[in-house]
Amino acid sequence: MSSSDDDTPLVKGRANGVKSRERITKTDDKAMDKEIPSNGHVEPGLSIRMGPVEDMDVDTPLTNGNVNGKRKARSSLSNGKSYKEEGSSEEDDKPLSKRRRTSQQTKQAKQDSDSDMSDVPLAKTRKPPKVTAAQIGESSDSDTPLTAKLIKEKESIEKAAEKEAKLIRSQAKKEKATGSKLKSKIESESDDDVPLAKKKKQPAKKAANGFKKDESDSDAPLKKKAQPKNAKVKAESATPAKKGKAKAKEEETEQDREVLEEEEEYRWWEDPTKGDGTKKWTTLEHNGVVFPPEYEPLPKHVKLVYDGTPVILHKDAEEVATFYGSMLHSTVNVENPVFNKNFFEDFTTILDKTGHGKDKDGKTVKIKKFEKCDFKPIFEWFEAERAKKKALPAAEKKALKAEKDAAEAPYMYCMWDGRKQKVGNFRVEPPSLFRGRGEHPKTGRVKKRVMPEQITINIGKEAKVPEPPPGHRWKEVKHDQEGTWLAMWQENINGAYKYVMLAANSDIKGQSDFKKFEKARELKKHIDRIRKDYQRDLKSEKMADRQRATAIYLIDQFALRAGNEKGEDEADTVGCCSLKYQHVTLKPPNTVIFDFLGKDSIRFYDEVNVDPQVFKNLKIFKKPPKTTNDDIFDRLTTSALNKHLTSYMPGLTAKVFRTYNASWTMATLLRKMKSTGTIPEKVKDYNNANREVAILCNHKRTVAAGHAGSIEKMQEKINGLRYQVWRVKQMMIDVDPKIKKKKGAEYFERPEELDDEWVKKHQEFLVEEQRQKVRKKFEKDNEKLKAEGEKEMKSKELEERLEAADELEQKFKKENKTGKVEAEGKGVTIEKLEANIDKFNQRIETMKVQMEDKEDNKEVALGTSKINYIDPRLTVVFSKKFNVPIERFFSKTLREKFDWAIKSVDENWEF
Repeated sequence: MSSSDDDTPLVKGRANGVKSRERITKTDDKAMDKEIPSNGHVEPGLSIRMGPVEDMDVDTPLTNGNVNGKRKARSSLSNGKSYKEEGSSEEDDKPLSKRRRTSQQTKQAKQDSDSDMSDVPLAKTRKPPKVTAAQIGESSDSDTPLTAKLIKEKESIEKAAEKEAKLIRSQAKKEKATGSKLKSKIESESDDDVPLAKKKKQPAKKAANGFKKDESDSDAPLKKKAQPKNAKVKAESATPAKKGKAKAKEEETEQDREVLEEEEEYRWWEDPTKGDGTKKWTTLEHNGVVFPPEYEPLPKHVKLVYDGTPVILHKDAEEVATFYGSMLHSTVNVENPVFNKNFFEDFTTILDKTGHGKDKDGKTVKIKKFEKCDFKPIFEWFEAERAKKKALPAAEKKALKAEKDAAEAPYMYCMWDGRKQKVGNFRVEPPSLFRGRGEHPKTGRVKKRVMPEQITINIGKEAKVPEPPPGHRWKEVKHDQEGTWLAMWQENINGAYKYVMLAANSDIKGQSDFKKFEKARELKKHIDRIRKDYQRDLKSEKMADRQRATAIYLIDQFALRAGNEKGEDEADTVGCCSLKYQHVTLKPPNTVIFDFLGKDSIRFYDEVNVDPQVFKNLKIFKKPPKTTNDDIFDRLTTSALNKHLTSYMPGLTAKVFRTYNASWTMATLLRKMKSTGTIPEKVKDYNNANREVAILCNHKRTVAAGHAGSIEKMQEKINGLRYQVWRVKQMMIDVDPKIKKKKGAEYFERPEELDDEWVKKHQEFLVEEQRQKVRKKFEKDNEKLKAEGEKEMKSKELEERLEAADELEQKFKKENKTGKVEAEGKGVTIEKLEANIDKFNQRIETMKVQMEDKEDNKEVALGTSKINYIDPRLTVVFSKKFNVPIERFFSKTLREKFDWAIKSVDENWEF
């Protein structure tokens, strides 16, 4: 470009905004250098904090019948929490005609529609809290700040990565050269019929971490040794099973056992070529999908109340009213003005179609104002129904579950190329209110009932097509052998396509995960060249190259997602390539503040220290006349970025960096690790490494709503154990009164915080706990008798069993009155009591470690790292190397998902 072009003003770019010049002049470059102060330089490459909590002034929202509603504490993450795989290949499996198209321009209409909500108060905006020393494991008396420690750690890890990449390429060259020479030698000797001399066996090379490494399969999972034909193949986990495993086995269905037996015979991960082609299956048979039950109208006495008048609604309108009325306890939603506004808009649309409501005399009642709607009668009816279900006898609950399982059994499995495979989400979503994640603009909208006429079935040509419900038909039947979906439909909220796929532990899903992590392993061979190139291009005169280099730097160093341009009907979420002027704040000398809605409409707020050249580049990219809503990376798109990355390695995209950085960091930490002590202490060591990965790779989260309550419960359990220790010590005095003088009065004192009031409440808890245990045992025994055809026990038996709890209550009352604790059991000795104290103290220490670990992890997304980004084989290596049961790291669902990882490596495997 000519110099005259360089002096032209910035021009209009995509999104109808200002676009940067094509080239950066030396004059502009130098001018920016002068503007950047050189003092106060901080090392780049690490997030320094997550920012303050700021509440915005908002109007008090109306909850329509929910008085003093409190948000329920979040349940344990390990208990039934669903997970979504990062970088899943679902988009690749969709038919080309159904893949979502994204707009190439940001529509002004978005702003116009937003202006309509100007009178609606915004929900509270919360910035994630600061990263504390305790959260990241820094001791209060540390001389070196953890930020500095982690920067040095990161630099060390990156240098090791560079060294590893060079070594791999050097070895590959040598192997190639050796292979060529060997081939020539074989060809020359074959003419003379001279057998090739036996080569001297070379010792296996040692890897950087000291483990022996077989070059032939250094980049493939460890293969199983050859076994005799009739040998039984064992598919065992890394460590001995827990006591609870026997119970789990009882719950396994016959179909589950069949699938597990087949899995033992078929170890697809030992054949890296499997599934490389575009054709995913040859034969496919399945039974379709399960539809939710039809809506059952409310009892006649339960009605929506409008302006003090109970109203009768049409069946369709009443169903939508129940969506809202049944969830008044979910204050996070019903106190959200956007949720309420969207719901009422959709509700009134249905009311207009169905004629609104009728009073008891049949007169029409027009429902026009949300504030006049009282959903409380509906909520109370649903709460009563929930309580009834909860109060059902265990036997009845079990029978209902068995009935449901039997009805769904035909849909749980499919036949994929002749092998039985478990289906994942075979149930069609029931109609409800869309909640969305984060600050989703469509939260509260009505998710309509999905009809068979909307569903496309994918099945083999020779297979029997499943029958749709009577009176209905399928939208279409396809035989798409390139897709891994069994059925699909389009939902009405975002226009997204929903797919019925195979379960997480199926071959196809496992192969998808395997390929994802193998792709990240492949990146380690090229990472040094990529980093060297983008560091060079950070100073390129060409604007497009400089923007691309800056984007790769941010993606590599701070784990930013690449981001895609959004259409006008999509949530306004962004990633690196789609950052706008207002999303990035620059604070000299080299601090960058990011603040935007990221994936799933979850707010991303972070302050990071960057390379001075990157800071300068961002300043250039934000140069006036650019302003709000103008693109920062206006000469870069995600597709152009990924196209550039494929020049280094086939299939390389921006998202591979997140997986590589997390896995490489964990592998590096694992090489240095020497974990000792108890199982909980070893688990804490693993979590510490995982936490370091999460911080270095920017996997953060806000503190869970139920965290404080969870910590409080753990502390209460510890205090309960301390109380037991005190009671046992009092029993020692009862056995031998002289021991008090011998050990000293201080030894027998009750901890100060366990005052009389606390003791009384704890005793009440212990008595009630025992009563609950007796009741549950009684119910279980009756179920067993019923199942065996014997006569059930009468309530009198229960009353007799409950006497033990009454006796415990009287014992506590006597202890409180006399101040003495009588020794319990026969043949009690001081030695036995001291042994009991040791056991209690051991449990206390274990629980303290677990509580400290939980507190340390409260602001770091360890699950995100462990499930989506850290190669699961590294977790298996830790499990086997330090003899920790794999169950301590992976739930049953995750053990099924990562079955291939558990069975394919030993403790010497390397990422």
